[in-house]
Amino acid sequence: MRKVAIIGAGSVVFCKTLMLDIMATEALEDTEFVLMAPTTNKTSQVAAFANRVIEENGLKSRVSVTTDRREALLDANYVICSFQIGGLTGFEMDYKIPLKYGVDQCIGDTLGPGGVFRALRSIPVMLDVAHDMEELCPKATLLNYVNPMAMICWALGETKIQYVGLCHGVQTTLDLISSYVGVPKAEIDIVTGGINHMGWFLKIEHEGKDLYPKLREQFEKPEFYVNEKVRGEVFRHFGYFMTESTGHLSEYVPWFRKSSEALELYCDEPAFGGETGAYFNWCTYVANKYKERDLLADEPADLPARSVEYCAYIIEALETGKTFKFSGNLRNSGMISNLPEECCAEGPVFADRTGIHRTIIGEIPPQCAALNLTNINVQRLAVLAAKSGDPETVVQAIALDPLTSSVLTLKQIRDLVTEMLVAQAEWLPQFEGRLPRPTPTIEIPPDVQRADVPMDPALAIFSRFGELAT
Repeated sequence: MRKVAIIGAGSVVFCKTLMLDIMATEALEDTEFVLMAPTTNKTSQVAAFANRVIEENGLKSRVSVTTDRREALLDANYVICSFQIGGLTGFEMDYKIPLKYGVDQCIGDTLGPGGVFRALRSIPVMLDVAHDMEELCPKATLLNYVNPMAMICWALGETKIQYVGLCHGVQTTLDLISSYVGVPKAEIDIVTGGINHMGWFLKIEHEGKDLYPKLREQFEKPEFYVNEKVRGEVFRHFGYFMTESTGHLSEYVPWFRKSSEALELYCDEPAFGGETGAYFNWCTYVANKYKERDLLADEPADLPARSVEYCAYIIEALETGKTFKFSGNLRNSGMISNLPEECCAEGPVFADRTGIHRTIIGEIPPQCAALNLTNINVQRLAVLAAKSGDPETVVQAIALDPLTSSVLTLKQIRDLVTEMLVAQAEWLPQFEGRLPRPTPTIEIPPDVQRADVPMDPALAIFSRFGELAT
């Protein structure tokens, strides 16, 4: 019986979905699930529901609950991670402190101050999981759902374990493309490549015919454009369609959230269509609504069809050899030749009995790579900061963030980072006793006597012209 350890199994609905997917897969119905979270408040609910499903469907699976991560990992075949360090409290700080400074986030889990601080909290824990796996289950495969995906998987790429990062952005975007071009999803052939939450549809075809002309035509129509303004604008100006929604994408580039005018023009749709704080507000609503309720108590015990999540299909492929192609996140290592080798790239990946294998895409369009690199620059420094505990590297990471740098000065960014490090200290032990160095604003008196320094030759010429003019 294979053992699946779920680290962060308190994510009730998501954990339930993945378990049902696995149990609904004929080759995997005899699986041992070990649910791990810091407390058993939620995992006990998931276990009770899962046991009801197992009993009513006559399955051979087993479920247990633990608060000991090493116990969960011991001899595991597969490890699924879906935790959120800091929980809703940390997320609230990720959203509200930057907003006070003028950085308006819709999602706040991938880039920007929210994404960077989520990475600072999560990467050390993920590396602890990986190192425990190297000791306790070295042949296991880690399936990561923890965001920020690209930063987490960048850090995992420096360990010895087999892993892959999973996101459903490609599947859900393909639903949208299908409806826009009027071709069934199952009949569309695609190639995607880039980074997580900023991947590019490099090819979109139906029976060998390019569907991009039709998609471009539709996005020039108001009734189509209005649904995805940000993604539509990037598509119109950069030539390729992206794998994430308007709400997400608006945070990764400098053009759409830097002013009230830009927000009103491009991010005026509700919820993940660009609304300020949409993801935090939704998480707060769900947490309050179900705080004292067993979310799964009245759920039917029938086994539904598998969801769009890749997890069960990948485990099935690794167990049976039935090849499964999907969009995955791995250390680049040549997958995309015009992105850094060491970054986390997202592209076509295959799973079979021999493991998880990247596909070599080669170069992606230079304008697409250039946009990816604006995010990769932040990711590189955030990963370094998470491991080193250097607060200056945090300042530099957020200073390079496209959205933050479009609205704040370097001094404001330093103040923002300092406030966030203080507020989140309980989840950031690597920064204990360390804050960004103070850099007060230098006041220049009106009668300042300038230091006698060599003048730039160009300025000297202008100065000389000025003397001649008088």
